[in-house]
Amino acid sequence: MAGYAEFPRSPFLLTMSAIFDLHCRRCARLGSFLEAVRRDHPDYHCRPVPPFGDPLARLLIVGLAPGLKGANRTGRPFTGDHAGILLYATLHKFGFASTAISADARDGLRLDDARITNAVKCLPPANKPLPAEIAACNDYLGAELAHEPRPRVILALGAIAHAAVLRACGLRAGHGRFAHGAEHPLSAGRVLLDSYHCSRYNTQTRRLTTPMFEAVFARARALLEGAAAAR
Repeated sequence: MAGYAEFPRSPFLLTMSAIFDLHCRRCARLGSFLEAVRRDHPDYHCRPVPPFGDPLARLLIVGLAPGLKGANRTGRPFTGDHAGILLYATLHKFGFASTAISADARDGLRLDDARITNAVKCLPPANKPLPAEIAACNDYLGAELAHEPRPRVILALGAIAHAAVLRACGLRAGHGRFAHGAEHPLSAGRVLLDSYHCSRYNTQTRRLTTPMFEAVFARARALLEGAAAAR
């Protein structure tokens, strides 16, 4: 389980079975698709992708799902594909990552006070999970959010991740509308922060620019520092 073996044993690790299941086969379509991809690419991870990063993190980043040649290949979220280029460079710039590049799950990169997970843990066909698949995987996200230590800032990359976070928190979709840079108060002093997804399409069409993405992370850092100062 990449990203957790690096850290000392804690109660968080004891509940990993609720937070993540490497052998999960809840979704027949996704399971069949992974088997087909594995036949074509036997060296790929081709299984549910675990969360990666600091289990004591105050910042939790929630993406959509593993990419075919990214997390589905490497076994680490946003690693080895275009979407990870901007994400890890930005994490590094704001002090959340030890290096700016994440190309391989064995490269030694560490996250500090940040963790990355996905709304859907398995690669979906055409990068589009079905609503039932998003719902089936939501228990894992809910368990991760419910367990102490709770992250202070939850950063949703895209509207699907935003909706998944609200559902995992037991909130209705109308609790807060997705918009880039929007902030939504959650329980226990947490904040849901929204950003456009750092996908190739969004960055190449300039829907999401580097300054826009960095502004969201600057806000996340400010929220974390403000929460620390208030204690």
